Amino acid sequence: MTGGVSMNDWFTVEKIDGDTYAISEYKHWEETHCYLLIGAEKALLIDTGLGVQNIKEVVDKITELPLEIVSTHVHWDHIGGHKLFRHIAVYEDESDWLSSKFPIPLQVVKKNLTKRPCDFPPDFDITKYQVFQGTPERILKDGDLFDLGKRTVKVIHTPGHSPGHICLYELERKYLYSGDLIYKGTLYAFYPTTDPIEFMKSVRKVRKLKVERVLPGHHTLNIPTTIINEIDDGFTEIFDSGKLKKGNGIFKFPNFQIHI
Repeated sequence: MTGGVSMNDWFTVEKIDGDTYAISEYKHWEETHCYLLIGAEKALLIDTGLGVQNIKEVVDKITELPLEIVSTHVHWDHIGGHKLFRHIAVYEDESDWLSSKFPIPLQVVKKNLTKRPCDFPPDFDITKYQVFQGTPERILKDGDLFDLGKRTVKVIHTPGHSPGHICLYELERKYLYSGDLIYKGTLYAFYPTTDPIEFMKSVRKVRKLKVERVLPGHHTLNIPTTIINEIDDGFTEIFDSGKLKKGNGIFKFPNFQIHI
């Protein structure tokens, strides 16, 4: 990891490079990561985390540039802080999830949020927790660009974990912000709105990119780029055995497992 690490009561902020930051929630079992990219003219925040504490306060201490928010996908653990921001972008296939039709009941979200022991901040009240619902300012399509000024980020549609899941690919630095498509841990493709075949196709799609660094949505930040190939090979192995179908359980590999 390049640069320093700072912490408050909830968030850990780590510098990826001189103007890229990971804002992480390591105290929660989800170990979510949001990413703040500082350009010459604008800043981009990729995801807003669990919504347990105010992520905007953290962002405001780092930059005063005009800020846009982009969702890798509309799941509760990635949009928790959306309510604190105005300029929100989401992929077209999940715009209705964000505005009016979030697919998971609130009580299920609360149960997931608190199902494992966690040292929540003293001011966090689970009874007041709500899933963000609001109208996105920008609807994204595959191949759209965010121009931050001397930094360009491309939208890569990668369905499977969810219909409108995207990865963000930074053209100049070859960073892949992989959301819930690529990380070291359990990859989930067994929910009603997931699709294991599409998940496999999406991994193959990003495997074709030249990637210098993978920046995942969960768990350890220090993962090799070769994990993309490993995950692709894992899906292919399951597919070739005829088992890449929902309900077939968990398939374990050295650096990850796939739950379908």
